[in-house]
Amino acid sequence: MDFYQEKITTIHDFSNDGETIIHHLQELAVSRRSALIIPMVYEEIKSNSLTNIISELNKCNFISQVIIALAADNKKEFNEVVHFFYDLNLTHMVVWCNGPSISKVINDMKDAELDVSQFKGKGKDVWMAIGIASLDVYAIVLHDADILTYSKDFPAKLLYPVINPKLNFLFNKGYYARINKERGIMYGRVFRLFVRPFIEALQKDVGCKSEVLEYLQAFRYILSGEFALTSDMALHLRIPSDWGLEVGLLAEVYRNSSLKRTCQTDLGFYDHKHKETGKDITQGLSKMVNDIVLTFLRITNETTSVQISGPFIQGLHVKYRRFAQDIIRQHYADAICNNMLYDRHVEEKYVEVFSDILINTGNAYLEAPLCVQMPDWKRALSAIPDLREQLKAAALKDLEMIKN
Repeated sequence: MDFYQEKITTIHDFSNDGETIIHHLQELAVSRRSALIIPMVYEEIKSNSLTNIISELNKCNFISQVIIALAADNKKEFNEVVHFFYDLNLTHMVVWCNGPSISKVINDMKDAELDVSQFKGKGKDVWMAIGIASLDVYAIVLHDADILTYSKDFPAKLLYPVINPKLNFLFNKGYYARINKERGIMYGRVFRLFVRPFIEALQKDVGCKSEVLEYLQAFRYILSGEFALTSDMALHLRIPSDWGLEVGLLAEVYRNSSLKRTCQTDLGFYDHKHKETGKDITQGLSKMVNDIVLTFLRITNETTSVQISGPFIQGLHVKYRRFAQDIIRQHYADAICNNMLYDRHVEEKYVEVFSDILINTGNAYLEAPLCVQMPDWKRALSAIPDLREQLKAAALKDLEMIKN
């Protein structure tokens, strides 16, 4: 437990009274409505986490609507998910993000010279859901569908600093301890063993000074998929379409807001499904690290005068390994003093995998710098003023198909 403040406001959980916050949110919901977005894939209805999430959300009557941004392969899967959410008592809509009706709207966008058809993944689904949600609410909260430790306090804690007019933050990021207390295991390897030492390498030893990198380092869990923001803020953000979503989103918030209007909130202990490393950069944690490297290199290009070159990538690779090894020693000491399991050899193997991805992806970036950001909604609405209404109508059309 600490009370340390970062470059952004940190809202700790010293003696948080969840019921009082929820009661106040219920009062504020009259004038400041909110929507919850849950991006998910079909397979997640088979997990215990989503059943518990629905049960807890039924206690959250301060949320005006829930939008489930679904990626499903066929009508049968879509149908199963729609029926699965019948147990959710809040007003909700399942948006089949890669379904026929939504896909038609996306393809028709090309007529206005706005092509997002090449984008795929969670970021694109979130982008569409934000467009639909922003039609009717003041604030939007988003979290994943695989949270094993979910409670009604999660959306309440995230929304409260944004909804409460006495605070009036534009963006709130959740952070937590990725620890399984029962098994005594420390998770969050991509963040612990890659993101933090990678930023250290960029900032300190490579000489890549950047205010946005300092800002990113102030977040206690950059890769958290839980956040809340105002609808107006959401319309101004260019959202990465891949696993760089969380990092890229924070960089966009930095561009479109101020440190005074941004905060992070302690969500306590957190556990969710854990990804395998993956055989290559198209799978699992390897895919995540690959996309994060690309996002950080893009941010560095945009915010510094550093020339990204072969020697730059080589230096970054060497320094990252050193910082990561230092962090392993720190986590080892922390684990021993807390009677937790910690295998230094396994952690070192992860660092080796991540460092190989870093240099290979970095060199690939030199050959073809990639941009995987969706256009912000302000631009989209300038090209197609009723695009949000079109997407909502398409989602409702798919739902009507299920009823028939």
